[in-house]
Amino acid sequence: MQTMKPEEVASAEDIVIVGAGIAGLATALGLHKKGVRSLVLESSPELRASGFAFGTWKNAFRALDALGIGDRIRKEHLQAQALRVFSPSTGQVAQEVDLTAPGKGGPHEICCVKRDSLLRALEEELPRGTIHYVSKVVAVAEEDGNIKALQLADGSVLRTKVLIGCDGINSVVAKWLGLAKPSYSGRSATRGLAHYPEGHGFRPNFLQFNGHGFRSGMMPCNETDIYWFFTFSPSDKDKGFDESPASMKQFVLSNLRGLKVPAEVLAVVERSQMSDVLVAPLRFRPPLSLVTASISRGCVCVAGDALHPMTPDLAQGGCSALEDGVILARCLGDAVRGIESHRVEASLREYARIRRWRSVELIGTAYVVGLVQQSDNAFVSFLRDRVLSGVLARRLLKLADYDCGTL
Repeated sequence: MQTMKPEEVASAEDIVIVGAGIAGLATALGLHKKGVRSLVLESSPELRASGFAFGTWKNAFRALDALGIGDRIRKEHLQAQALRVFSPSTGQVAQEVDLTAPGKGGPHEICCVKRDSLLRALEEELPRGTIHYVSKVVAVAEEDGNIKALQLADGSVLRTKVLIGCDGINSVVAKWLGLAKPSYSGRSATRGLAHYPEGHGFRPNFLQFNGHGFRSGMMPCNETDIYWFFTFSPSDKDKGFDESPASMKQFVLSNLRGLKVPAEVLAVVERSQMSDVLVAPLRFRPPLSLVTASISRGCVCVAGDALHPMTPDLAQGGCSALEDGVILARCLGDAVRGIESHRVEASLREYARIRRWRSVELIGTAYVVGLVQQSDNAFVSFLRDRVLSGVLARRLLKLADYDCGTL
């Protein structure tokens, strides 16, 4: 690990990526595969694995294959076979969708990928010293020409010719570009990971449970780990309620016990350690704001959650971040040779053109799907259990049948 020291002031880096999350590391690796060096600044002292796991669909595996680590991720995780949506009234499977059905370019595939496994796989493919830890960017300033001066929390200044913001939902770079502030969806989510050293015995299926105003699901990552989530709409009576891991576990269990949820599913939540339970509000960038927004300006752009924070209802946040990384590296890779500013600016405009409508569609669809799946309206619930769950799942498969191309 390398840490920026206060007395260190770089004259100018060619390319700086802010944030060592999925989008940041995917972009850095894509550029490296193109023979282009970049510097990644990460505010934490090590890779952050918060979130535990995420659904990795066909579009994400296409990106991972382009980056050269797809097969490694496949070997470390189980491929899901089916989505099973359970009826809250009967406890039986109300809808089942084949998650391996043929798509435009072959069979679909989905794994529940552990976040730390993916970040390690990306990091290990990068040259040593690419990531500088404990390097938090607090402000962006413009100097003469196209040079950007990055003010770091420790007082040091780093100058760069090309700036890529992959710094998450509270992105400093997105703020500099003038992107709309993310909005609160009115919902929150708690997530957890259950570990079974001797094996959990669950089949590799995605199980989903819809209740009155909440949605829950779980999916095995591998033979020993199961990821689960619970999204809900806090009511007025929930204001100020205890969000500690222990309280959230009991909150989830009490809601699930109100449904006819199998005992082995409840046991997964029970088994989760206190350190393996998180809760957070669900936020998203208003999709229509991206129609005319400056995704890139000059030699600056954003990717990942810095561009398209969305609710998790499509399981496409991490997948689309991988798409961003491949497309951005491809667009920028050839243009940066010699760092001619007009070529770099044109390449970032092309990246923005490709990602704009894809981002709008994913954010908007995720928000609508979340409203339907979590609705406590009796009529919507009736349709959801008998028809809409299958329709929404097939819509998800269609959105996942996207090809970001190669480097």
